[in-house]
Amino acid sequence: MLRDRDAVVTPEGIILRVYGYDHPPRAYVCDAEYAHESIYRSGDPRALREGKEGKFYKFYEDEGLKFVARHFPRYTIYYDPLNTKLVGVREGEGEARRTDERLRVLLKEPRDPLVEALRELLDLVLDRSSLSEEDFGIFGSLQHGFHHPAYSDLDLVIYGGKNLDELRKLLREIYLENNGFVKNEFEEAPPIGRWRFINYSVDEYLKHQRRKLIYAVFNSHKLGRMVKVEFEPVKSWDEIVNEYELYGRIVQEGMVTLIARVVDDRGAGYMPSIYLIEVEEVLEGPKAYDVERIVSYVEEFRLQAFKDEKILVKGWLEKVEGKRSFKQITLTRRERYYEQVVKVLEGIDQ
Repeated sequence: MLRDRDAVVTPEGIILRVYGYDHPPRAYVCDAEYAHESIYRSGDPRALREGKEGKFYKFYEDEGLKFVARHFPRYTIYYDPLNTKLVGVREGEGEARRTDERLRVLLKEPRDPLVEALRELLDLVLDRSSLSEEDFGIFGSLQHGFHHPAYSDLDLVIYGGKNLDELRKLLREIYLENNGFVKNEFEEAPPIGRWRFINYSVDEYLKHQRRKLIYAVFNSHKLGRMVKVEFEPVKSWDEIVNEYELYGRIVQEGMVTLIARVVDDRGAGYMPSIYLIEVEEVLEGPKAYDVERIVSYVEEFRLQAFKDEKILVKGWLEKVEGKRSFKQITLTRRERYYEQVVKVLEGIDQ
């Protein structure tokens, strides 16, 4: 069994990330993250990854979706509620790489400098909390063996909402200590490349990112450099509910912009991020005052808002038909991507 952020490596060398938790029977919806040099090359200077298995190139934006659809359509699965095919694999296809298992293996292997830094960071967190090693996993370059001690980051998974709450509380305390050892990545504005969101400014982005607390910069004694750290929230096994079986059909009803108040944020940290809302005002589009939730597949809008906060939302209105019918707003990779937004309207500076 796999969950979000676990990976499947196909025989051809495509590395697929398991995407979310809602999957057809005996299959996994995925996102294409990397491909081996034997089947794909990129001119993007950010894309190259090198490891024991050769060179891999990272996909950006929708490059992976297009590559799989064009060259490897067998790695697509039919998603009945949307009446379309999505990137994915059947159970048993390829080599599974679970984030929890990969971390256990890494910590037992002969140490390299980046793994030493990983242990250094974990020791700090475990010593100051009730969290255990089993509450964490690893993704990104360390998950796939093409990390480099001179420039790779530490990409960690934190499992479960209760553990996420404890970790965020600890990180807040550490950031406030201001000891130069671990600091909030967004305490000072990092370099921002080309900005494409239309309804979400760079300044708003920085303010929202700063209070999420899961993005850090770590001064590693083992590496002698600053290392970027991310703690990616992933559901614990007992939190996972596969909603695929609840959906009969998802009907698209157009783009909508509205103001709402968050009534439940317990799903905000995961992929997709889910916010239960009460609509206060519809600004554009269908008069959808009965929308129950936001479902966001956009990384920038994870942990974006918390309970009782007033938010602006722009996304795709959908009617979910099945065992229970309701309306939701979905933000995802499709046309008008950069018009979409979830952002807090009041109190973001606090």
